[in-house]
Amino acid sequence: MTVMQTTAETLGPNATKDATEHATKDATGTDICSAPPRCHSRPDGQDRYTISEVVAFTGLTAHTLRWYERIGLMPHIDRSHTGQRRYSNRDLDWLDFVGKLRKTGMPVADMVRYAEMVREGESTYLDRRELLEATRRDVLTRIAELQETVAVLDLKIGFYGDAGRTREGERNA
Repeated sequence: MTVMQTTAETLGPNATKDATEHATKDATGTDICSAPPRCHSRPDGQDRYTISEVVAFTGLTAHTLRWYERIGLMPHIDRSHTGQRRYSNRDLDWLDFVGKLRKTGMPVADMVRYAEMVREGESTYLDRRELLEATRRDVLTRIAELQETVAVLDLKIGFYGDAGRTREGERNA
C-alpha cells in the first residue's frame, strides 16, 4: 500500500487530489523544485555529496545521473575544485521527484520539458500544472485498467479455487 492510498483511505475521496497538489511543496507552501533544500537525515547533516554517495542514496547508477545531467533533466551540478560532481540536498529532492515522474510513465522528453520550465521560473506555472494534470489523468486511467485486470484475476482465482474444492470433494466421496 502506498502513502497516497493510505491517505486517501484515511482522509476521504478528495485526499488523493489534495495530497497530489501538495506533494511537491514544503511546509511553507513553496514548490520544492525551485525551493531551497529541505533538511534531510543524511550523514552529518551535510549538503554536498559525491556521485557515489548519490548512487547509494537513490539507487540510480552513476551512468544514469550523468545522462540526466547531459540531457538537461538535472540542473547544473556543482563541481569541486578537482572537477568532481557535488550534489546538494536540493539535487536529491529533484531526483526523488524525477523518480516519481518516471513511475508515472511520463516520457523522458516531457520530464526534460518540465525541468526546462522549472528553470524558466514562475511564468511557467500554468504550463507545468497542465503537464502534471495530463500525467495524473494518464496514471488514473492506468490505475483503473489495472483494477479491472485485478478483478478478472480475482474471478479466475475464485473459479480455480472452487473447481479445486469440487474436484477434491469428488475424490473424497
